[in-house]
Amino acid sequence: MKEKIGNIKENALLEINNAKDAKELDEIRVRYLGKKGELTLILRGMGALTPEERPIIGSLVNQVRDELEENIELKEKNFKQLEIKRKLETEKIDVTMPGKKINLGSLHPITQIMNDVKEIFIGMGYQIADGPEVELATYNFDKLNTPADHPARDIQDTFYITDDILLRSQTSPVQARVMENSKPPIKIICPGAVYRSDSVDATHSPVFHQIEGLVIDKNISMGDLKGTLEMFAKKCLGEKTKIRFRPHHFPFTEPSAEADVSCFVCGGKGCRVCKGEGWIELLGCGMVHPNVLRACNIDPEEYSGFAFGFGVERIAMAKFGIEDMRLLYENDVRFLKQF
Repeated sequence: MKEKIGNIKENALLEINNAKDAKELDEIRVRYLGKKGELTLILRGMGALTPEERPIIGSLVNQVRDELEENIELKEKNFKQLEIKRKLETEKIDVTMPGKKINLGSLHPITQIMNDVKEIFIGMGYQIADGPEVELATYNFDKLNTPADHPARDIQDTFYITDDILLRSQTSPVQARVMENSKPPIKIICPGAVYRSDSVDATHSPVFHQIEGLVIDKNISMGDLKGTLEMFAKKCLGEKTKIRFRPHHFPFTEPSAEADVSCFVCGGKGCRVCKGEGWIELLGCGMVHPNVLRACNIDPEEYSGFAFGFGVERIAMAKFGIEDMRLLYENDVRFLKQF
């Protein structure tokens, strides 16, 4: 029996030493130390031995088992070290190679302009106000001194959902809601998307973006309006920008004006951007009509105010020299990455 155990040990050690990989090593483990392994079978057959032989053979088998397990464990560590070495050699990183270029995106020109305008007016003490894009006709028209027979309320001009619900055609309803629920002084701008039934061309779109402003307080004058817009124009379009008012009509302001800015490209001399006029139409503005104040529960005898509004796309087109509004909506990366 001792000779048999010695032969098992010698063969097992030889096979362990010659094992080529972890899989083969595991097969050797099972063959000698598994439930049906050669050493295990010897232990199961110890009942046939004399009482004197059993402890001797049992001790010898355990010694051989411990030695085989130790050698198998060492061989496993060796295989693992070899595998790590192989991976280091085959998967090493060449730190001198150039890295992969990461293409970073950028803000859309419209978003850039909206952020810039918000920052300018926040710096002037304004707050940002928001409201629903699906609006009631009461706030979109009635409270803004726009009667039922006004052309702006025609079904060909406005997107109606029902007779009383529509897609807002301006951000002015936000002003009406703020006036209705707040007490003066009020100093807000209202940015957001608006909708009008316009055909798509180089200067028109059925959906575009507006930023409107509103100031309500005691003793507000047209001078305050012009000073505010001059400050905005200089901050947005350059310190040399000048502004001028032209008489106009809006139902919600009286008096009303169109505000032009001097062309920031040619400085007023006339060029392709300003179409040779030296001025670029920027926005509409005026003093808040007393009827609007009354409709929003503000006493026009005690308070006055001014309002203004402009299309963000128009500012973007003017600032970046874009001639076709449709370019802003086509999501062509070749175009957008210029900005």
